[in-house]
Amino acid sequence: MDYLSLLLVLFLTCAILIHVFKSKTFCQNSLSLPPGPKPFPIIGNILEMGINPHRSLANLSKKFGPLMTLKLGSITTIVISSPEFAKAALQKHDLALSSRTIPDSNRAHDYHKFSVAWLPVSDQWRSLKKIMVTELFTTQKLEASQNLRQKKVQELLVFVREKCKIGEAIDIGEVAFTTALNLMSTTCFSIDLASYSSNTSLEFYDVITSIPEDAAKPNLADYFPLLRMIDLQGIRRRTKHNFDRLFAIFDKIIMERLQRKSSSTTIEHSQDVLDFLLNISQEENNSELSLVQIKHLLLDLFIAGTGTTTKTFEWGMTELLRNPEKLSKLKNELKDVDGEIQEYDIHTLPYLKATVKEIFRLHPAAPFLVPRKAEYDVEISGFKIPKNAQILINVWALGRDGSIWEKPDSFEPERFLESEIDVKGSDFELIPFGAGRRICPGLPLANRMLHLMLASLIHSFDWKLAGNIQPNELDMTERFGLALAKDQPLLVIPYL
Repeated sequence: MDYLSLLLVLFLTCAILIHVFKSKTFCQNSLSLPPGPKPFPIIGNILEMGINPHRSLANLSKKFGPLMTLKLGSITTIVISSPEFAKAALQKHDLALSSRTIPDSNRAHDYHKFSVAWLPVSDQWRSLKKIMVTELFTTQKLEASQNLRQKKVQELLVFVREKCKIGEAIDIGEVAFTTALNLMSTTCFSIDLASYSSNTSLEFYDVITSIPEDAAKPNLADYFPLLRMIDLQGIRRRTKHNFDRLFAIFDKIIMERLQRKSSSTTIEHSQDVLDFLLNISQEENNSELSLVQIKHLLLDLFIAGTGTTTKTFEWGMTELLRNPEKLSKLKNELKDVDGEIQEYDIHTLPYLKATVKEIFRLHPAAPFLVPRKAEYDVEISGFKIPKNAQILINVWALGRDGSIWEKPDSFEPERFLESEIDVKGSDFELIPFGAGRRICPGLPLANRMLHLMLASLIHSFDWKLAGNIQPNELDMTERFGLALAKDQPLLVIPYL
């Protein structure tokens, strides 16, 4: 009888457990995807992306909500357009949603297997990010390299002064790119790679900006992974060609540096980023950093440290020239600075800091950040975010949300004068650099450089638009990419 009782208890226990398990599984499986527009067969919602997906998806979110599902070919995509859901994705579920959706173009040269931007969270990724965060972009390192940034901005001012004397227009994006490129190349290699008076800068600009633009272009290989093997649109081949051009430059510089180090009889102390990386690579029993990894890390630095900064700066100058009263306010604040603008002046210039935040709000460099991917199923606000779903955080939409910002489409730096909102990843209504573990590691450098360049040019010169264009006639057309570019260059004439 005892055995029968025991068997009965075991049977009832198993029945209860099975029922609980089934109920839990049913509840999990009963979670639905967030709402979204009905997909067409095969192509899904691809056509609804339009030529400016950040705007198209912002409009769709007004109908379907700030947590929205799209079907892009065979890829389930979750679009987030509110600070609350952005916080849930980038903070609460940061680890689960920290992988990357890899554009097929970035499979060229296996870039996705080496890039800190595209690697999944892993030991290799942690090692590379540690190098960036603790060795390249610390406050101490940036303080020590202030003079270098000051020198590059002074070179920019000298060039603009020459144009000022003859009343010649300049392409503000082009000169900003040359400044950013030479800052990065001097930081990494102790040499300038371009000059303001040659076409070299334009060649680099075409290569470096094409890489993120191609990564964001509508690509059948991204929507239908089975098509990757044929690269139907040639986007991966074009990216490989651009990688080849940059790697050829890096290879030459690295080989020359290695030869110099091997022939030197004295111990050289690390003077630039390349020396630092080579020293790590050559340490005994250290396999964390190969020469291939060094080249890809340099590629990350140049893409993120030149193109995106340039585009944000060009948008900033455009907004100031389009809003003369804001430009006048900024110029009046800068008049209180004696001599040339220094980095240590920035903290004393509240309108400058507010202006830069407003530029980031209206024109985030990466309108969707870098696309994320769900490592496993998670639940947000009662909806299922399925494993392998692509996650797009529409930070452009966050910056234009009328429920968050008064007059969201107007350039109003004043909104930040009495606000504690910052861009460092804790205020989710303003996250141009992202948030969580995948926040852009170059944020401290980009932030310093943008403030310094903008303040220096506004402080040193007056500006007018070339071609007798009036401020309200400025072309604000965008060109979509991983970084949001201005379609038409900003041509301006400096004067004193």
